Amino acid sequence: MKNNSKNILITGAFGGLGTATISELTKNQWHVFASDVNPTILEKYKDNKWVTPVLMDITDQSDIDKAFDVIAEQTSGLDAIINLTGILVVGSVVELPIETIQKIIDINLLGAYRTNQKFLPLIINRKGRIINISSETGWQTAAPFNGAYALSKYALEAYSDALRRELAFLDIKVIKIQPGPFKTEMTKHIEQKFAKAENESKLFKKNLAKGQTYLPGVYKNAHEPVILAKTIVQVLNSKNPKTAYSLKSDKARSFLDKIPIRWADKLIKRALS
Repeated sequence: MKNNSKNILITGAFGGLGTATISELTKNQWHVFASDVNPTILEKYKDNKWVTPVLMDITDQSDIDKAFDVIAEQTSGLDAIINLTGILVVGSVVELPIETIQKIIDINLLGAYRTNQKFLPLIINRKGRIINISSETGWQTAAPFNGAYALSKYALEAYSDALRRELAFLDIKVIKIQPGPFKTEMTKHIEQKFAKAENESKLFKKNLAKGQTYLPGVYKNAHEPVILAKTIVQVLNSKNPKTAYSLKSDKARSFLDKIPIRWADKLIKRALS
């Protein structure tokens, strides 16, 4: 029998942001289809009546097709999709292997593209909405050694804008959330990622080493995932949500967008030399 609850699909549900978001949603009586590539998701939520765990690899279309069949058996419509999955890569855009660039685009951009495209009929049935979790990096000036992540998020921003304007003809809202640093596995391991990039670099060892001197405290000073989770609930409950929500942006990086580009270039070069 198909349920008539408020239904929502979340990708990347196993991580810290996903866990916090699911907790807030279930408090508000949403039924969550919690999808993740990590099979532990099935065990994690097996006894939660408000959560249906779904194993889904957003880089594999056949996997998404199977997940769609599972969800479509249980509900004729989705009230929302939250594309939460994302990875971070550290390294120079002249040194990273093309396979690494392809992987981050496949996950950070095309994962959302595939998911939204496949599940759109269920969104249309409920006049639901789509929330793409972007990043402050999607609108800020791109930083050295963060280019792979930046280009994936810049692309997600452009995709979200086009999607929003197209789906407006169907009265379906598309919202971007652009978080700054939050306590996730991504920020927790950023120092290790920089160290790995330094070790593998032939051209920028000194600059990557200097970059690491700014990293201590990044995770400690990052914001709690519940802040993002509550914002997502706010967006879902809002009759007229904003098109984009910038959340806890890094002040130093935001400053670089307020000064002339040449000044920003000089400051960045000096800071990493």
